[in-house]
Amino acid sequence: MTNKDLCFLPATELATRIADRDISPVDAVEAVLAAIERWEPRINSFITVTAEEARSAARAAEAAVMAGDSLGPLHGVPFSVKDLLNTAGARTTFGSHAFADNVPSDDCVAVARLKQAGAILIGKTTTPEFGHKPLTEAPLFGKTRNPWNLECTSGGSSGGAGAAVAAGLGPLAVGTDGGGSVRIPAACCGIVGMKQTLGVVPHDQSPDSFGLMSYIGPMARTVGDAALMLSVMAGPDASDVHSIGRTLGDLAAAGRAAGDLKGARIGWRMLLGNEHIDPETAEIFQQALGVFEALGATLEAREDFFENTLPIWGPLTFSIWASRFGDIENKLGDRMSDTLRRWMAEGRQAGAVDVQDAMAVRTSVFRSVQAWFDDVDLVVMPTLARPAISTDHDLFEPIEVDGQAAGGPRDAWYPYTHPFNLTGHPAITVPCGWTKQGLPAGLQIVGPWLGDALVLQTAAMFEAAQPWSDKYQAKLGC
Repeated sequence: MTNKDLCFLPATELATRIADRDISPVDAVEAVLAAIERWEPRINSFITVTAEEARSAARAAEAAVMAGDSLGPLHGVPFSVKDLLNTAGARTTFGSHAFADNVPSDDCVAVARLKQAGAILIGKTTTPEFGHKPLTEAPLFGKTRNPWNLECTSGGSSGGAGAAVAAGLGPLAVGTDGGGSVRIPAACCGIVGMKQTLGVVPHDQSPDSFGLMSYIGPMARTVGDAALMLSVMAGPDASDVHSIGRTLGDLAAAGRAAGDLKGARIGWRMLLGNEHIDPETAEIFQQALGVFEALGATLEAREDFFENTLPIWGPLTFSIWASRFGDIENKLGDRMSDTLRRWMAEGRQAGAVDVQDAMAVRTSVFRSVQAWFDDVDLVVMPTLARPAISTDHDLFEPIEVDGQAAGGPRDAWYPYTHPFNLTGHPAITVPCGWTKQGLPAGLQIVGPWLGDALVLQTAAMFEAAQPWSDKYQAKLGC
């Protein structure tokens, strides 16, 4: 088996073949490290590569296999972690000069669980400073590019993770999602990304557990891999109030779902608080709806009014940033990202009453979305209103959709993602097609609270009916 073949094996298959002594974890890690070395000058998806530590872990993993030890479900499988999450002994910078030399002593809960399952950390992926924007660039490391088109963004803020997984630089990546930051880059890069129900994966690094809108989620090339990864990271932890009591059963099995969707009722929406969608994206999405119909589902167009949630998400998020990073801004000055400083300034302008009003509206949006599932099982929609935008786009300028200015990126490019950060509902994005220019388009499946298994099962059936895994190795492998 060539290095290229190894790099594009699904994690589920790789773990099985390692346990069967058919593939060495040393070979798997070396293949990924070689691919990182080839790709990094082009896409810049890693801040830190933990090559020697990964090699040491791979040798230990191989020894465990040969000794007949009990193995975890991800034994020997390489994975990466977005550089917003703590990794013991591995530099964690948050994309900021303020933490350029920061080396945590402990793993965050999700990373610790992946390691306990046998996965091998290969490095820390790029993020905009403190994960604050949908283009992945930071003063500390520069821009991350989309492997499908180097002039386009990989999305953000888990853009390094999205680019790395698509290019075969590890089958699994841990991302974070505060407004779409797993799902935006997953859609831009043509991979799977999931934001699970609030609390399913504990977030022990957030200083505010009660008001949490950020999620630690899986990114992978297949639904089965994302489901297995999620099943390992999920489960209660005392650090996160929302995680207590959260036990959803065998999520990995949900990602292996076979069969059809007979009897399922699926609502669909072309718009979600936006007015414009790229015609080719809309056409790809419409064709994807036919896959659900062919699987036996009943489709229902949902055209009721839904107000764009940016006016709610913005005051809550920007005021959090102003509170959390103000002291760092005072120390760094213009060495901090200008975009972050400008949004922090907006956050300071939001008064206490504005924030309280936004919190109240957040609850009303939750109730509105949860009511969708009174008469349908799931709701599907595009993930983005158009394919990946330029790496050089000014985020304070409107994006173009179908040749016309459509609004800012948050309200016009990804209005489909941040509503579910507010409401906590599970949402997964999967590739549903590629444009004539070769850029991926994503489809988002949203389920009721704690409907994560149903979301994964449906995504797995869609993937089986319209597979996409052949595209990575054919176009991106090297």
